[in-house]
Amino acid sequence: MKHGLSNTQEARFPAGDLGAEQTGINYLIVKPGQREAFAHRHESAEEIYVVLRGSGRVKLDDTLEDLEPLDAVRVSPGVTRSFEAGPEGLAVIVFGPHITGDGEVVPDFWDE
Repeated sequence: MKHGLSNTQEARFPAGDLGAEQTGINYLIVKPGQREAFAHRHESAEEIYVVLRGSGRVKLDDTLEDLEPLDAVRVSPGVTRSFEAGPEGLAVIVFGPHITGDGEVVPDFWDE
Protein backbone atom coordinates (compact mmCIF):
# COMPACT_ATOMS: atom_id res chain seq x y z
CA MET A 1 0.00 0.00 0.00
CA LYS A 2 1.44 3.37 -0.99
CA HIS A 3 0.44 5.24 2.19
CA GLY A 4 -0.33 2.35 4.49
CA LEU A 5 1.87 -0.06 6.33
CA SER A 6 -0.74 -2.78 6.74
CA ASN A 7 -4.42 -3.37 7.37
CA THR A 8 -3.87 -1.82 10.80
CA GLN A 9 -2.78 1.70 9.91
CA GLU A 10 -2.09 4.45 7.40
CA ALA A 11 0.74 6.96 7.41
CA ARG A 12 1.70 10.10 5.51
CA PHE A 13 5.13 11.76 5.56
CA PRO A 14 4.71 15.31 4.19
CA ALA A 15 8.12 16.76 5.13
CA GLY A 16 9.43 16.39 1.57
CA ASP A 17 6.35 18.02 0.04
CA LEU A 18 6.74 20.88 2.51
CA GLY A 19 10.42 21.31 1.72
CA ALA A 20 11.39 20.62 5.33
CA GLU A 21 15.10 19.91 5.63
CA GLN A 22 15.50 19.39 9.39
CA THR A 23 12.01 18.73 10.73
CA GLY A 24 10.22 15.43 10.36
CA ILE A 25 6.44 15.22 10.36
CA ASN A 26 4.16 12.21 10.14
CA TYR A 27 0.39 11.85 10.09
CA LEU A 28 -0.52 8.44 11.53
CA ILE A 29 -3.91 6.74 11.62
CA VAL A 30 -4.30 3.51 13.57
CA LYS A 31 -7.51 1.79 12.54
CA PRO A 32 -10.24 1.02 15.13
CA GLY A 33 -9.26 -1.64 17.65
CA GLN A 34 -5.84 -2.18 16.03
CA ARG A 35 -2.22 -1.77 17.06
CA GLU A 36 0.54 -0.30 14.95
CA ALA A 37 2.17 -2.85 12.66
CA PHE A 38 5.45 -2.45 14.56
CA ALA A 39 7.08 -0.58 17.42
CA HIS A 40 10.17 1.55 16.96
CA ARG A 41 12.73 3.68 18.74
CA HIS A 42 15.27 6.34 17.77
CA GLU A 43 18.85 6.57 18.97
CA SER A 44 18.99 10.35 19.05
CA ALA A 45 15.66 11.81 17.88
CA GLU A 46 13.09 13.14 20.33
CA GLU A 47 9.49 13.05 19.05
CA ILE A 48 6.25 14.77 20.04
CA TYR A 49 2.93 13.03 19.31
CA VAL A 50 -0.34 14.98 19.37
CA VAL A 51 -3.69 13.16 19.25
CA LEU A 52 -5.96 14.78 16.67
CA ARG A 53 -8.97 12.50 17.01
CA GLY A 54 -10.04 9.19 18.46
CA SER A 55 -8.63 7.51 21.52
CA GLY A 56 -6.36 4.66 22.49
CA ARG A 57 -3.13 3.94 24.28
CA VAL A 58 0.57 4.36 23.72
CA LYS A 59 3.10 1.90 25.07
CA LEU A 60 6.39 3.55 26.03
CA ASP A 61 8.87 0.83 26.97
CA ASP A 62 6.94 -0.88 29.82
CA THR A 63 4.44 1.96 30.49
CA LEU A 64 0.93 2.28 29.04
CA GLU A 65 -0.71 5.71 28.77
CA ASP A 66 -4.35 6.35 27.80
CA LEU A 67 -4.88 8.91 25.04
CA GLU A 68 -7.70 11.20 23.97
CA PRO A 69 -7.95 14.19 21.61
CA LEU A 70 -5.38 16.95 22.11
CA ASP A 71 -3.19 14.86 24.41
CA ALA A 72 0.50 15.37 23.67
CA VAL A 73 3.23 12.85 24.42
CA ARG A 74 6.97 13.52 24.36
CA VAL A 75 9.10 10.47 23.62
CA SER A 76 12.79 10.60 24.52
CA PRO A 77 15.53 9.06 22.41
CA GLY A 78 15.96 5.36 23.14
CA VAL A 79 12.35 4.82 24.27
CA THR A 80 10.41 2.21 22.29
CA ARG A 81 6.90 3.31 21.33
CA SER A 82 3.78 1.89 19.70
CA PHE A 83 0.12 2.93 19.54
CA GLU A 84 -3.13 1.02 20.02
CA ALA A 85 -6.41 2.53 18.82
CA GLY A 86 -9.71 2.52 20.65
CA PRO A 87 -13.04 1.62 19.01
CA GLU A 88 -13.16 4.81 16.90
CA GLY A 89 -9.53 4.66 15.77
CA LEU A 90 -6.65 6.98 16.59
CA ALA A 91 -5.15 9.80 14.52
CA VAL A 92 -1.92 11.47 15.63
CA ILE A 93 0.53 13.93 14.16
CA VAL A 94 4.20 13.37 14.93
CA PHE A 95 6.91 16.04 15.04
CA GLY A 96 10.63 15.51 15.44
CA PRO A 97 13.98 16.08 13.80
CA HIS A 98 14.66 14.40 10.49
CA ILE A 99 17.73 12.21 11.07
CA THR A 100 18.35 9.72 8.27
CA GLY A 101 19.00 6.21 9.59
CA ASP A 102 18.01 7.03 13.18
CA GLY A 103 15.28 4.44 13.62
CA GLU A 104 15.04 0.84 14.73
CA VAL A 105 12.05 -1.49 14.43
CA VAL A 106 11.34 -3.43 17.64
CA PRO A 107 9.57 -6.76 16.95
CA ASP A 108 7.07 -8.40 19.30
CA PHE A 109 6.87 -5.27 21.49
CA TRP A 110 3.31 -5.83 22.77
CA ASP A 111 4.15 -9.47 23.58
CA GLU A 112 6.93 -8.58 26.03
